[in-house]
Amino acid sequence: MSELLKGINVFLIGMMGTGKTTVGQQLAPQLGYRFFDTDVLIEQIAGKTINEIFTADGEDSFRQLEAQVLSELSAYNHLTIATGGGIVLRRMNWSYLHHGLIVWLDAPVEVLIERLKNDTTRPLLQTPNPAQALQTLLDQRRNLYAEADLRIPVNTSDTPEAIASRIIADIPTVIKSQPA
Repeated sequence: MSELLKGINVFLIGMMGTGKTTVGQQLAPQLGYRFFDTDVLIEQIAGKTINEIFTADGEDSFRQLEAQVLSELSAYNHLTIATGGGIVLRRMNWSYLHHGLIVWLDAPVEVLIERLKNDTTRPLLQTPNPAQALQTLLDQRRNLYAEADLRIPVNTSDTPEAIASRIIADIPTVIKSQPA
């Protein structure tokens, strides 16, 4: 697989709760890649949680940090990168994403609601109706996510290992091997 990818980064995009981080941690070693999560790096750089950044500095500050982290990661290769769900909102971020293989983990809202029902770390879900908030976010982002190179449907019964295996199996359908 690594000879097919030729070191290009693999970016995992999709809504919060689709499993980008967990799948990325499974996928990276199978590709012989290192794994990074943009949200973890943002928290390390800012010295505060995503919630604290949203509360103290606002979503725009968070998105700026997110773009900076993505820009810096894109300078490297042989990386599997789990991105934040909203990374697709800034057109500039696509210029970085397009330097790699973009994989959309696509889960229906029902799956996301089930996975996120007890998660208090998601600032965009701190509303009286998190299910409606998720549906609205997905409706706003679906067309952007659909620009990915590869779409991987995610269901409740899918394990991270199974999703990573599906990604590996589907990579050859979007990256053609070059004749020697």
